[in-house]
Amino acid sequence: MLDHGVLRRRGDAHRPAAWVRTRLRAARAAALLTAVLTLAAVFTAAALPRAADRGADSAVARFVLDRGVKATSLHLTARPRPGARAADLDALRERLVARIGADLPLTRDGEHHGTRALSGRPMLGDGYDRPGGIAPQLHLTYLQNLAGHATLTEGTWPGPAQPGEPLPIVVSGRAAETVRLKVGDIVDGGPADRGAGEAAAPARVRIVGLYRADDPRERFWRDLPCPDRACLKTLDGGGVRWETGGFVGGDGLAGLLAWGGGGEDFWRLPLDPYALRADRLAELRSGVGSYLAGPGTVGAAEAADRRELGVTTLLPEVLADATARHRATVPLAAIGPAGVAGVIAVVLGLAAALAADRRAAELRLLRARGGSRTGLLLRLLGENAVTVLPAAAVGTALALLLLPAPRWTAAALAAGATTLFALLAFPVRAAVLPARPRPAARTRRRLVGELLVLTVTAAAVAEVRRRGAAPPGAGPDPLLVAAPLLVALTGGLLLARVQPRLVGRLAATARRGRGLIGFLGLARTARDASGHPRPAVLPTLALLIAVTTAGFGATVLDAVDDARLRAARTAIGGDAAVLVPLDAPLPEPFLAAAAALPGVRASSPVRIERQTYVLGTGPLAVQATAVVVEPRAYAEIARTVGAGPFDPAALAALPGGPDAPVPALVSPGLAERLPAGPQRLRTPGGELLATVAGTVAATPALPEAIREFVVLPVGPASARLPELARADNWFAVGDIDGDRLRPLFLHSGLADATGLAELLREEAREVSREPDGIPDGYQVRTSREVDAGLAADPLQQSTARLFRSAAAAGTGFALLAVLLTVLRASPDRAALLARLRTMGLRPRQGLALIVAETVPQTLAAVAGGAAVATAAVVLLGPAFDLSLLVGAAVDDALGPRALPVLAPTAGLALLVCAAVVLEALVSGRRQIAAELRAGDRR
Repeated sequence: MLDHGVLRRRGDAHRPAAWVRTRLRAARAAALLTAVLTLAAVFTAAALPRAADRGADSAVARFVLDRGVKATSLHLTARPRPGARAADLDALRERLVARIGADLPLTRDGEHHGTRALSGRPMLGDGYDRPGGIAPQLHLTYLQNLAGHATLTEGTWPGPAQPGEPLPIVVSGRAAETVRLKVGDIVDGGPADRGAGEAAAPARVRIVGLYRADDPRERFWRDLPCPDRACLKTLDGGGVRWETGGFVGGDGLAGLLAWGGGGEDFWRLPLDPYALRADRLAELRSGVGSYLAGPGTVGAAEAADRRELGVTTLLPEVLADATARHRATVPLAAIGPAGVAGVIAVVLGLAAALAADRRAAELRLLRARGGSRTGLLLRLLGENAVTVLPAAAVGTALALLLLPAPRWTAAALAAGATTLFALLAFPVRAAVLPARPRPAARTRRRLVGELLVLTVTAAAVAEVRRRGAAPPGAGPDPLLVAAPLLVALTGGLLLARVQPRLVGRLAATARRGRGLIGFLGLARTARDASGHPRPAVLPTLALLIAVTTAGFGATVLDAVDDARLRAARTAIGGDAAVLVPLDAPLPEPFLAAAAALPGVRASSPVRIERQTYVLGTGPLAVQATAVVVEPRAYAEIARTVGAGPFDPAALAALPGGPDAPVPALVSPGLAERLPAGPQRLRTPGGELLATVAGTVAATPALPEAIREFVVLPVGPASARLPELARADNWFAVGDIDGDRLRPLFLHSGLADATGLAELLREEAREVSREPDGIPDGYQVRTSREVDAGLAADPLQQSTARLFRSAAAAGTGFALLAVLLTVLRASPDRAALLARLRTMGLRPRQGLALIVAETVPQTLAAVAGGAAVATAAVVLLGPAFDLSLLVGAAVDDALGPRALPVLAPTAGLALLVCAAVVLEALVSGRRQIAAELRAGDRR
């Protein structure tokens, strides 16, 4: 009798093994490569949105931080209440922070509050330093937590004021040294202001201590009147005086109000720049606006119990500027990641196609033995899920952990889409493989698809050119981002059509030559990597998308760099400019020394006379700005800057001596209003006759002219009015170093008509963050420095970094596509080389054959990418507004450029060729040896 238990055990022993486990064990290397490719693709897809978010948030924080604490704070003020104490201000601050902090992100860095006098008083008495004979000015403030940011160097901190005694204050030790104050001095401020409501308060103060600011550059001290030193103030009516600040204690508020003729309580609450998010700037701006005029204002006043509470801030303008700058960089920031997404899709599709080709015989056998297409699809899906899903989960987790950011939706969606594509690409491709369509049907289907892509691309390009970029506030423009990819896709399909015929003709030409290597290489290039008589579209498309997106983005960045330099030149009127007040003309020694500086190509002293009137144009004279220049040098400056170029001969002196009119170039608007004949010009120094020699639409010395202007030659003009020869501006073009020009100006450019030049130099060194500062009212600027300032925009830098990272990632995946193709074709290539080796082919010739087979396809792809990138710039360039990217108004249009396109093209071509040669050297010899030992088994 049979033992049924034994039968059951035997049946279990012969049960078929699980499909997934068997396939993974049979192809461990393929499974591992699939997992690694999925990990890299999903990590890149999830990392790019995270990097974009982190870069945008960090750039916005830097942008806001660079605007300074004054521009990025809420400034609250209220009238002091009689008998108020310092503790009341502290309690009110807590209530305000609690109320406002619930709506806006605030920070303690740079925060301060207290009470300030409405005005300062002169420091009367003998012994004080009085430049120009004007008494120093003292401003009083109560500042909470002063001792936490300053160190007492002499005396004591101020205490309560005794009745009838001077108000105790502390001043900066540096201010005391400059103004000649010392501890114990009583400073008389003149008669007390009885209108302040404190008739008994003395208008005298006693210096009870000296302090030193722990960090004068700290945000805490900003927007306070000269807290750490005495400042040299240039007065409107001429002359200068010292001004400094003194601080009273918490018990001296009544005396402070008497000193300043009243006062105001103030609270400065800075916004926390590191809590800002680039995607919520509009919401934050609305919240800030509520505290300027809206519910926030009412809530703050109720929280402070001050109905008269006033709120001012520059935050709406700062946030609007940041929003505009961020939105201007969004298209460029999105083009790079979009290109990477396209290349990743091509690589995953290529890997799926290669895997399906490798297992084509197996899959057809399964179908021939009765396997359904649905069952086959499900089995392959389960097999692929075992390798794809864990790798995708690891890649997503790595991106989220290594690149922390407050937003994760975009990263999760990108990772999910990439995972789904990687999961379905191979099963779908393999499931449709057994049903081979007829060649005619395949050709028709391909032609329809290519025509569809061409139609969509043409429609997208036409729409972008018609309407331009999306208006500000509309968010990222998907059409503008997708258009370069569509152009690249169309170019890739066109190249796939053209390349086989072109390479076939080259092979036919090479066949007539002596050598065999070139012909064999070109003949194999005309086929795809697996030997089929059709081109390998996917690797070509990957290379072309990578080159197109990299070349297009690099062209935009290069155009921004050039436009930024032109904007810098326009802003200052050349490559260097020196501007001084009207009553302090530039000395002749400085003009001569500046013209001799290294790098100066042309320079012109310029006199700008803004109070000029053109008489005889009607019942009222026309006000204009007269610009007196040296014609030849100024013409070169105008030509270089591109602002009103003219022929210097037009300003040559006319015959007739001193009575002849002075030739002049006028603005077009003024020329329309002038009658025929000589014109009378009246300046503060007198009148002269001028005749119109031509018109210019702009002039370098007046980059933002708001009224009509007249350009006069200095020789004839100064012969009539000698004061017009006293230049108060200097412009130059060339490679000029500001570090040379600035010390020269401080040494010989400050006019010493009032004997204050040395004081101005010292003040310049104090107020400037650079080693050589410039006094108030004077300017020394170079286009190089202005250009660097515009280039330092954090939002632009963040976008450029993101684009370059995306370009590098796209290049890496394009290189991976080529390597996958090469590895797939390596067995067939090894068999061919083995056969040729038996016929006498040398190893060096084998390497040459590999290069001849691979290089034409690579060069065709990258050259096509360069051509498509140039075409994309031509087609889509008008839609890009460079002004927002530059940070200044420019008229430049985006046009094709050679270097930005050729650089990534050449770099990618070299990388691909090097990778192919390295693969041949590493694995080719081993495969050829195996073929020679075993023979051709295929």
